[in-house]
Amino acid sequence: METPSTTPTPRAPPPPPVPALFRAALLPLQAFFRLEASSGILLALSAVAALVWANSPWAATYSALFDAHLELGLDGARVGFSFRELVNDGLMTLFFFVVGMEIKRELTSGELRTVSRALLPLIAALGGMVVPALIYIAFNHGTPSMAGWAIPMATDIAFAIGCLTLVKARVGHGLVVFLTALAIFDDIGGILVIALFYGTGLHVEWLLASAGVLAVLLVLNRFYVRNGMLYLLAGAALWYAMHHAGIHATLSGVVLGLCIPSLPLRGGREVLEELAGFASQCVQEVGDEQTHGARILYIEERLEELEPPLNRFVHLWHPYVAYGIVPLFALANSGISLEGMSWGDLLKPLPLGIIAGLFAGKQLGIFLFTWGAVKAKLSAMPGGAGLGQLHGVAVVAGIGFTVALFVAGLAFASEPALLREAKLGILVGSLLSAVVGYGLLRFVAKPVTPA
Repeated sequence: METPSTTPTPRAPPPPPVPALFRAALLPLQAFFRLEASSGILLALSAVAALVWANSPWAATYSALFDAHLELGLDGARVGFSFRELVNDGLMTLFFFVVGMEIKRELTSGELRTVSRALLPLIAALGGMVVPALIYIAFNHGTPSMAGWAIPMATDIAFAIGCLTLVKARVGHGLVVFLTALAIFDDIGGILVIALFYGTGLHVEWLLASAGVLAVLLVLNRFYVRNGMLYLLAGAALWYAMHHAGIHATLSGVVLGLCIPSLPLRGGREVLEELAGFASQCVQEVGDEQTHGARILYIEERLEELEPPLNRFVHLWHPYVAYGIVPLFALANSGISLEGMSWGDLLKPLPLGIIAGLFAGKQLGIFLFTWGAVKAKLSAMPGGAGLGQLHGVAVVAGIGFTVALFVAGLAFASEPALLREAKLGILVGSLLSAVVGYGLLRFVAKPVTPA
C-alpha cells in the first residue's frame, strides 16, 4: 500500500462572506442553471436575439462582428478567418468532442451498452433520418439546393430534452431515455454524413498523418493516460491534419472524444477494501491535524481512481459547451435578415423541404419505425408509453437546430442566398416541432401514472 506523505498541508483561509445584495442577485442565476431545460432555453434565447439583432437598426453591427476578419500566426505563416468561422470550425470542435465522449459513455456503460437496449432507439433514429431526407429530396430533386438533403436529419438534444422537461408529468423517464438515445444515434448518423458527403476532396498524405495522430491517441487510451494537456495537444494535431486531409476538421473532436478512457482504472471493491484497511489503521494511530489532513488527501486521491478520465472531461467541458459555445454558435448563425422576404418564400423548395422534413418527416419516420418494431416484438414500448406519448416525443424530435444549422453551413458555404433560405426553414421547422410537440404532450397525452 502506498504511504501518504505527512508533509504539512497549508489550510486555506475561510472564504469571505458574500454580500447580501450580491447573493440575492446570484440566487436566480443559480436556480436557472440547475434547471434541466436551462441549456435549451439559453439556446432559444440566443437564436431569438440573433434574429432580432439582424433585423434591427443595428443590423450592420451584427454582420461587422461575426464577419470580422481575424489572423493567427507569425509573419511567414499567417492564417485568416472570420469570427463566424472561428466559432463554426474551431469552437464547435469542442461541441463535437463532448458529443463523442457522451456517445462513448452511452456505448460502454449507459443505455446503449447492450443490443437489446440500443435496438429500438436505433430503429427509430433510422426512420427519423431516412424519411426526412427523402421528403427533402422529393422537394428539391434536380435543383441546386439538393446539396442540403441531410439538413432535416438532425435532432437537437438540448432543445428536445428541454421541451420534454416542461411536460415532466406527461412523459415518463423511459421516453426521455429513448429520445436521448435516439438523438445520440442521430448524432452518429450526422457525423458519418458530414465525413462522407461534406468534405473538400481527400489528400492521402494528410490522411496518413491523421492516422498517425489517431495511433498516438489509441496509445494514450491503452496506457490510461489521464493528463488532459496531452489529449489537448494530440487533438489540436488531429484537427490540423484532418483539415488538410479534406475531412471537416470539427470531426476531430468526435474522434478525440471516442479515444478518452471511459472505464475506471481500478475496481470499486478493490479501492474500498484498501481504504477500509487504511482508515482502520489511521483511527488506531495517534496523529495531529496536519497528519490527519495528509491521510484524508491520500483517501481523496484513491477515490479519484474510481472516476474515469471521460467522466472528468465531460464534467469539465459540458458547461462551457452547453452555456457558452452552443449559444454563441446559435447567435452567430441564426441572424437571418428578413428584408425583402415574404411568407411566399417559405414555399420555395429549399425551406419547404426542410420544414416538411423536420416537422412531418421526423414524426412519421420515428413513430412508424418505432411502432413497427414494437408490433414485430423486436422491443417493448419505451417506459410502457402510450401511442399518444410516443407521437408527441416523435414530433419534439423534429427540433433540429444546432447540427442542422451546421450541416446547412457546409452544404451552402458558397451560396449565401440558399444558406439564408435553409436557415429560415430550420428555424420554422424547429419552432413548429417544438410548439406542436409540446401541445400534444401537454394537452393530449395522458399523465404518467406513478409506479
